[in-house]
Amino acid sequence: MIKLITVIGARPQFIKAAAISRAIGLAYSDQIKEKIVHTGQHYDENMSNVFFKEMKIPRPDYNLKVGSSTHGRQTASMIKGLEDILVKEKPDGVLTYGDTNSTLSAAVTASKLHIPVIHVEAGLRSFNKRMPEEINRIVCDHVATLLFTPTEAGYYNLIQEGFKENSEPPYSIDRPKIYHCGDIMYDNSLHFAELARTSSTLIHEDGIDKDNFALVTIHRDNNTDDPKRLSALFDAIYTIAENHEIQMVIPMHPRTAKLLKKNLDAKIYKAISKSDRIKLLPAVSYVDMISLEMNCKMVLTDSGGVQKEAYFYKKPTIIMRSETEWVELVHNGNAIVADADKERIIEAYEVLSNKTDFTHPLFYGDGKAAMFICDEIVKTLSAKDS
Repeated sequence: MIKLITVIGARPQFIKAAAISRAIGLAYSDQIKEKIVHTGQHYDENMSNVFFKEMKIPRPDYNLKVGSSTHGRQTASMIKGLEDILVKEKPDGVLTYGDTNSTLSAAVTASKLHIPVIHVEAGLRSFNKRMPEEINRIVCDHVATLLFTPTEAGYYNLIQEGFKENSEPPYSIDRPKIYHCGDIMYDNSLHFAELARTSSTLIHEDGIDKDNFALVTIHRDNNTDDPKRLSALFDAIYTIAENHEIQMVIPMHPRTAKLLKKNLDAKIYKAISKSDRIKLLPAVSYVDMISLEMNCKMVLTDSGGVQKEAYFYKKPTIIMRSETEWVELVHNGNAIVADADKERIIEAYEVLSNKTDFTHPLFYGDGKAAMFICDEIVKTLSAKDS
């Protein structure tokens, strides 16, 4: 029996972990024993506990409860707590997701204890090292033993960085194995779409105009913490809402909610507060988020995960960052990178609103990535012990 420690701490990781935990329960429960460590990176109820309930993720065996802090302090607290757990549990592998401080902490701690690191969503690059997420994903990849990338672009990024395409077992930190496996988020989109259709009541109960709204998410610290950027984003959102007579629905990340009044230009804050077309919501559950994505006309976001989810549900997307890891969405014409630039965001809205020739190739696999990942984990870690 393989003992696997899964480390998660932020909303996107809860969602990704659901796919792997579901696959283990369906087909690998006699081969993999999973223990979950929640770092406590997200501490808001709607950003944490509700996801475990709604997505039927096994309850965490450990919760470090690190909470919010600076990057250094938060990462240090995680490493300290994770080291104690890994020394006690002696797992065969540590499973990490994405690019958060929880990912970085798990990778650093496990690698120094000579425990194989498994990185799901490996190989993604923004090529902007000012983003803390870029540092996290690069470090994690380069100490990992098994690297599962969701896209061809991610796979070739790893090759460009020196990873061998056809490495031979036994795999290790010095001889890692890279895979192009598809995206477990696509697995989840297929699994939870029907649940969202039948159980989510958010749109009706919150007075959202089902036939005429755009979905907006803003959470990255370079947007929320910079008054100039945050004001430009909301100025663009307000202008589009008024000029196009469309409702803008904005589920508020806790960071954004906390900083909105403080960092937003006073005139813009007053305008959005009084506008009938700007609807600010508290953080929503995953199923409610899917419902919003499925029913909206367009998505405006600085989230990597939401960009993909929008594509899964065939919604055009404005990316409110200076770059994206999901370059295939831009190259295929499904998304436009507009940064925190009011005029570029408005122009992108005009372009995507009038575009009619969208296509949706299967960039993200066949919806069976989680099963593939579990199968490779079993093959590799079982061989290591034999």
